[in-house]
Amino acid sequence: MRFGVSDAGGPVGCGEVLSIGAGCARPRAGFRSPIALLALLAVAGCAGGSSTAPTPVPAPAGWPQISLSRVAGGFNLPVHVTHAGDGSGRLFVVEQEGRIRILDNGVALPTPFLDVSSRVLCCGEQGLLSVAFPPGFAAKGHFYVDYTRAPDGATVVARYNVSAGDGNVADPATEEVVLTVSQPFANHNGGQLAFGPDAYLYIGMGDGGSGGDPLNNGQNPGTPLGKILRVDVESGANPYGVPAGNPFLQTAGFLPEIWALGLRNPWRFSFDRRTGDLYVADVGQGAFEEVDVEPAGSGGGRNYGWNIMEGESCFGGGACATAGLTPPVAAYDHSLGCSISGGMVYRGAEFPGLQGIYFYGDYCSGRIWGLRGNGAGWDTAVLIAPRNPPLNITTFGEDEAGNVYAANYANGDILKIVAP
Repeated sequence: MRFGVSDAGGPVGCGEVLSIGAGCARPRAGFRSPIALLALLAVAGCAGGSSTAPTPVPAPAGWPQISLSRVAGGFNLPVHVTHAGDGSGRLFVVEQEGRIRILDNGVALPTPFLDVSSRVLCCGEQGLLSVAFPPGFAAKGHFYVDYTRAPDGATVVARYNVSAGDGNVADPATEEVVLTVSQPFANHNGGQLAFGPDAYLYIGMGDGGSGGDPLNNGQNPGTPLGKILRVDVESGANPYGVPAGNPFLQTAGFLPEIWALGLRNPWRFSFDRRTGDLYVADVGQGAFEEVDVEPAGSGGGRNYGWNIMEGESCFGGGACATAGLTPPVAAYDHSLGCSISGGMVYRGAEFPGLQGIYFYGDYCSGRIWGLRGNGAGWDTAVLIAPRNPPLNITTFGEDEAGNVYAANYANGDILKIVAP
């Protein structure tokens, strides 16, 4: 997650050709306020006139035409959208300042599901960043959140219980801290929580921040920073157990919780509900954004390359040793955007033409891409073009039926991907 633009204030390009090239090499900055960001992007200009609707592009050959349908609005800085898997059909929208709101049959309930804003350090790349519901949530009545702790900026993963008398309200007094990670800088917090098909909790951690990973956390096996962790929070072990199948459990020098390493800032990862494949969007430094895919059953342990590589290129230019590194399946340069927001694989029944497509987008340009395997590799195409003002996509999410949604950070809208 970047939630900002370059210190140099350079433009976000509007070309539609996907390429791996020099792009607009710019150092990443922290979040600027939505007003400042929108003003800068308006000056930069992604051509689209005064249209206020996301702009579909003519569908490339073999790809479906999609558009975005507004289902609700009025959310304050939405950064995560998910469901509870409890048959209720509710959507849960995480607001960065420290609240979780419920969207029930298209109506946003007035009382927050959870309000821990007094504990949360916001904003920039900090805040309440995600929520995850364990398998069997309806019977268990507890869930997990990832937030930045006030005042020290540490990452906290905590468990909360739903109130006994109201399933639409959780009790903030029931907090049980599962994991705390100190953060050396204010950016690159990661923040994604998700339960995998194996019922273990996966935790996304950024590299600790600044720029270029000055502490080399991405490649340091002795720190949780720059990693995806896998832990067992439902076994009753206090505060958690480490699954026996974790790839580095018996490897000297490695934290046993590590599932994957070499990540800069994994801003949204998700599991394909049909195949179990893991899709990870990793925010780049100044040149490239990338999507990594780990097939189900691979056993983890992959090194995605940061800060040796950025995208498919050696970070900083020149040559680098790439043996043992897993390259991305898709990448784009900064002529097309500046901060990737990972998405979901569509598995709904409403739009059969979208089956198996992984949707992802860019926070700065508002482009939305589709990605899918072709048997020998991967194909990707731009399916939603930029607009003016831009669509600031912070996250994608899915409902229980497999429909996919996007959140617009700028105006608080929740948008459904549809195939008209």
